Amino acid sequence: MPPDVKCPECNQKNTYLWCQSCYSKHFENDFGKWTSGNNIIDKHIQGSQKNANAAWEVNEWIPYDRLEDIEEVAKGGFGTIYKAQWIDGSIWRWDVGNQQWLRNGERKVVLKKFDDNFANLSEAFLNEIAIHLTTRKASSVQFYGITQDPETHKYIMVLQYMNGGNLREYLKNNFNNINWELKLGYLVQLAFNFKNIHQLGIIHHDFHPGNILSTNFENFYLNISDFGLSKLIGQDAKNRENKQIFGVLPYIAPEVFSGEEYTKAADVYSFGIIAYEIVTGFAPYHDIPHDKELARQICDGLRPKIPFHIPKLITQVIMRCWDSRVTHRPTFAELNVELRRYEKEYKKNGSKNNNEITIQIENSEKLYKNPGLTTPTTSTTSTPMNYKTHPEAIYTSRLINYSNLPKPKNGENYEKELEELTESFYQINASDDDDDDLDISNL
Repeated sequence: MPPDVKCPECNQKNTYLWCQSCYSKHFENDFGKWTSGNNIIDKHIQGSQKNANAAWEVNEWIPYDRLEDIEEVAKGGFGTIYKAQWIDGSIWRWDVGNQQWLRNGERKVVLKKFDDNFANLSEAFLNEIAIHLTTRKASSVQFYGITQDPETHKYIMVLQYMNGGNLREYLKNNFNNINWELKLGYLVQLAFNFKNIHQLGIIHHDFHPGNILSTNFENFYLNISDFGLSKLIGQDAKNRENKQIFGVLPYIAPEVFSGEEYTKAADVYSFGIIAYEIVTGFAPYHDIPHDKELARQICDGLRPKIPFHIPKLITQVIMRCWDSRVTHRPTFAELNVELRRYEKEYKKNGSKNNNEITIQIENSEKLYKNPGLTTPTTSTTSTPMNYKTHPEAIYTSRLINYSNLPKPKNGENYEKELEELTESFYQINASDDDDDDLDISNL
């Protein structure tokens, strides 16, 4: 955090070159100069402006004519994503001399338009706005504000553009260049982000690699997007009559398929599937249809096959996350400490190969480079850079309206395999108690 400086208007100390007291008044003075045309949206924006303690916490009403070069990028489960140029850019501080807001200048942004089956002021739209305001300090994609299409009169979210794209595409195109330092970094960053998100009382509901974005995947820093399905913890219990399931099938926890409440542990399950994808490079169940039969098999204990070359310590983490017994899954706080420990040991070890995670990773690399190595699901020599995806393998969010699925259970050999891995884990870590109080504050 930068040192405190004094506001030139009130002479009071503030941080980030932002005086909440003075700036709140400047925003209020401008309230009569704009309107979204809807009182609910106006209150959302006004509230963010009056309460902002830094520039990145401000939301705005953005006139549509200040957006140029609008171009469709992708269609999601509930809307269409566009990229555009915002002529003005976001506010960053008040110009005392000229009595006006200084802005960051032209920048690329993302426009998120909901499909016709969502009303202009649908619960999903307003919920996502509220979640973005809540998670702005928890590595979510920055939310700049709201605009409106003058032809359709639909409201549109204006979000930070992440030029690195999403994790799914990055893994697909770059997996062979992703080393274990990066893989561990991704796992740690995601666990850390979700630890913070869960501490805010939020569960995501739709956690998959398409919703993990970055400006540069080579610097470890990941952002979480698409909070449209997110709910405050406990909110599901108040809406049990609504049993519709939305999401990407391979990442949905089995208990959700069978009608149980979506909890923090369901996000952990999704993390386990994502972790599998990060360390193997293969999208889960890429070679079979994503249909009711797959959902049934998942409830019966089917999980992606973890290749034998993956380090056992990482395999153990993944398997614990996708345990059908919800209470047996780790929390993100626990995952953050454990994975951060492996990352720290691997980084500090260099090439000495004198700790278990480094030894396992070195062996993993040797096995992976073996021409006879098999893939997670076949006996061919395809790699994450050339594998084929089944035409009915769907990796965008959608309504999954399945019924009469069995209660979740683990696979036949799951407990035995996990027990063997866990025993090995405790033997390895028995003499390493000095790291129990690992400082993760700098993540």
